[in-house]
Amino acid sequence: MGLVLILFSFALITHLSPTYGYDPLDPNGNITIKWDVMQVNDDTQDVRLSIFNYQLFRHVEPPGWRLSWTWPGDEVIMSMLGAEATEQGDCSLFRASNQLPHCCDKKPVIIDLLPGAPFTKQVANCCKGGVLPSFTQGPDTFCAAFQMSIGTASASVSTTNFSVPGNFSLGLRGYSCGDPFEVPPSKFIEDKGRRRTQALATYNVTCSYSQFEASPAPTCCVSLSAFYNDTIVPCPQCSCGCQGQTGSNCVKSGDSPSILQLPNEAPQPVVQCTQHMCPIRVHWHVKESYREYWRVKITVTNFNYAKNYSQWNLVVLHPNMQNVTQVFSFNYKPLHLYGNINDTGMFYGIQYYNDILLQSGDNGNVQTEILFHKDSGIFTFREGWAFPRKISFNGDQCVMPPPDHYPRLPNSGHFGAPARSGLIFSSLFLLAVLF
Repeated sequence: MGLVLILFSFALITHLSPTYGYDPLDPNGNITIKWDVMQVNDDTQDVRLSIFNYQLFRHVEPPGWRLSWTWPGDEVIMSMLGAEATEQGDCSLFRASNQLPHCCDKKPVIIDLLPGAPFTKQVANCCKGGVLPSFTQGPDTFCAAFQMSIGTASASVSTTNFSVPGNFSLGLRGYSCGDPFEVPPSKFIEDKGRRRTQALATYNVTCSYSQFEASPAPTCCVSLSAFYNDTIVPCPQCSCGCQGQTGSNCVKSGDSPSILQLPNEAPQPVVQCTQHMCPIRVHWHVKESYREYWRVKITVTNFNYAKNYSQWNLVVLHPNMQNVTQVFSFNYKPLHLYGNINDTGMFYGIQYYNDILLQSGDNGNVQTEILFHKDSGIFTFREGWAFPRKISFNGDQCVMPPPDHYPRLPNSGHFGAPARSGLIFSSLFLLAVLF
């Protein structure tokens, strides 16, 4: 009966808890949609809409965000700058007008303009093709914005009575958005900071990410090795799927992959046939030990034939991250998530050098070496201490090997220790009986 209650409670928490998207490595991470009412005219309302990526290491990749919402009444988008609706919709009620509205859909889908859009259609922070870097990698470019003028198909509705729409969606896998709520009006700087203006009203919508909602199966795994042991611990079997399973198609070595990519859609993974079936493998190798330092080599390999990973990043949880001395070939930034605790770090590529992880092939990997200072209070090679506690790639947690499979020191005697202890105990017992 107790077991049944435990299982029931676990299922209830898993399905009903609002924190199912909580990430302990980025506890405050989210994407915030800001709806600023800038001006109310006789028959229209001017709105500035911004999208902020407040996630430390999770970014929005091509083909980018596809923002949508549902109008509460018969509102329409009269005009738009910095973005565009994918469909104009049925604007027949405006057939007598000199110019038709930009979009008359009840649920418009808005996409970012591409880089190089005409200057007359641009606004500040627009035109990135829907791509948003993480807050860490793009502190100056983590925001997207566009402006629109809202009207109505009913002449009896006043623009002062317009309501904020609901049912917001980013159009991205794994993200879910809450209801809009009013916040203090946004303020804007003008004239090189000498003047500040503010919106008439501001509403926020918070969108959170869930790895399980994005993909029921993991997307990366970790393998381990060390200079003091000849064993290479591979990724766990079937980490991201098994060969032959439905939806786990793969390409054998030497075969040519068949890749079909639909426009405006992210390509489906076409992975190389491996025992782990993951698009990404991270290998952690304990390379050398010096008197006061120790060195680790990290190799990230792309097994996906259908995708290059731009602005990739790697987050590592390890107790010795507070003693990182030097990082080669990668950028590195410590993540102080919980006060003074410094056990988490973020690695990412150097712009124009290795910030793109190419598709599976000879060049489909990036590497770095990390030099750690030995902390005499905690450092050891025993019991797998030198290996990471957790690794994530592009914000998704990777599958780790079981701790009892980690490479061990030659004299650790993990499996032989119980037998030797039993032998010693038996010998002492025999001596006691004889003498």
